[in-house]
Amino acid sequence: MRLRAFYWGCLLTFLSLVVPSFAQQGHPLTGTWNGDWGSNPTQRTPVTIVMSWDGKDVKGIVNPGPDSSTTLVTVDVSNWTVRFETDMKDASGKMVHVSADGKLDDLGSYHRTISGTWHQGAATGTFKLTRE
Repeated sequence: MRLRAFYWGCLLTFLSLVVPSFAQQGHPLTGTWNGDWGSNPTQRTPVTIVMSWDGKDVKGIVNPGPDSSTTLVTVDVSNWTVRFETDMKDASGKMVHVSADGKLDDLGSYHRTISGTWHQGAATGTFKLTRE
């Protein structure tokens, strides 16, 4: 009888330690994402996107601060592709349309990444974001 109680105690202790490690921290896109975009490896523009999930949609803010812009975030969970659409100021202060298509990688990692193609006005390049 005591042996059985000991085994049950060990099992419950084990489960109480293991189960929380599988818990998600909300939607995989929720959080602050930092990275850069550019047309070549030497000319890169830093970018920060803060995303949150409201239970239905993913909302985003590009470059939080006085010149921030909200972004429409579309996610295809069948293959974890992400699309961003926003209008924001470029380096000269002119409003330009920005769209980016990327793939979410390292889904199981806290520091997952999104990388793909970035279009800002007439400029096209690549981007990579890492969740902080």
